[in-house]
Amino acid sequence: MSSIKSDKKVAVITGGATGIGKETARLLVADGVHVVLSGRRADVGARAVEELTKDGGSASFVVADMDSPESIKALFDSVLADYGRLDHAVNNAGLAHETAAIADADPVKFQEMLSTNVMGLFLCLQREIQEMLAGGHGGTIVNLASIAGLNGIPWSGPYAATKHAVVGLTKTAGLEYSSQGVRVNAVAPGAIKTDIIANAITLGQYDEDTITAMHPIGRMGLPREIAAGIHWLLSDESSFVAGTVLNIDGGFQAK
Repeated sequence: MSSIKSDKKVAVITGGATGIGKETARLLVADGVHVVLSGRRADVGARAVEELTKDGGSASFVVADMDSPESIKALFDSVLADYGRLDHAVNNAGLAHETAAIADADPVKFQEMLSTNVMGLFLCLQREIQEMLAGGHGGTIVNLASIAGLNGIPWSGPYAATKHAVVGLTKTAGLEYSSQGVRVNAVAPGAIKTDIIANAITLGQYDEDTITAMHPIGRMGLPREIAAGIHWLLSDESSFVAGTVLNIDGGFQAK
């Protein structure tokens, strides 16, 4: 791809080809932002780009694996080479593949989640901040935390640990960089109707009635409902918000 460098704002969304990531991309594309989606599956990414651009929107896809520092570096090198700027970022990619009590949890799976959910997000966050500062125009970043990053969640201890780390990184980055024009926040979704949750219910890893009962609103959330919160945090409408974790959880945290 040849360099497009222009005044059009640019956003990166990791894990952006499906679910919450794609719904967030849809809102940003409607704002006239060029959105770079990343993920591990080129075919899924291509379909997402086709969907997002069919009405004149601007989007592209870069294959990237959040488990690989080299792949993360290549993603941002590509974005800066092609577009010359970075204005918004959503660190959405993550793993959630453990459903056991801590004494029975698989250390290998825990390590995989740490590598992607914590170190991968950290490396993205670090590079995003660097580029936004270097660009001289600031920017906004939203990290995907979880209700599991604010509470203990039975049978999800390793996952909860990684999301607690995301909350810590978010709050600290918010303190360190908001005065320099880079606002870092997070969203903490409850259970959301994504392919991951649907597959887990189908496999019997989760019980849908139990998950629904966790939320006082009486249902699971939809990806577009989380995307709306992310979109607000990325926008100038939230210009006085920094280092905050926005709960979008159907009342879970209010219990």
